[in-house]
Amino acid sequence: METENKSVQIIDYNPSHHEAFRKINIDWIKDKFVVEDVDEEVLGNPDKYILSGGGRILMAECEGKLVGTCALINEGDNVYELTKMGVDKTCRGLKIGQLLGEATLQKAKELGAVKVILFSNTKGSENAISLYRKLGFKEIPLDHAAYARADIKMEIVF
Repeated sequence: METENKSVQIIDYNPSHHEAFRKINIDWIKDKFVVEDVDEEVLGNPDKYILSGGGRILMAECEGKLVGTCALINEGDNVYELTKMGVDKTCRGLKIGQLLGEATLQKAKELGAVKVILFSNTKGSENAISLYRKLGFKEIPLDHAAYARADIKMEIVF
């Protein structure tokens, strides 16, 4: 797909993408929040925490460089959590997050998801919250969250 005169492809994660997956996420978290132990665990071993349970990771590639990522964690009962969505700061504003979000929701549907949830923060992730709403997510009560920074829970039901 062309975006702002740059070609962007959304591709499936493979082990050679691990360092880019980790760096893109650590960078956006450090930019606004504190990297938590759960972040280190998931980003350090995505095979264990995301892929082995039936989740998926997508990567955005722009002009040969990995510049974005988004993951789905299988929560069971055909529910997935959208997580670890980030775009390299040098490529923000090019609609890469939107492309990743759309591709991730399509992947969730292909996996048989009936619902996708996410956790975010209203005081630092305003642009992300706006994107989630544009993708069709609605706010629901925050019952629990793995991340201390999370103060909002959203879902989309297919």
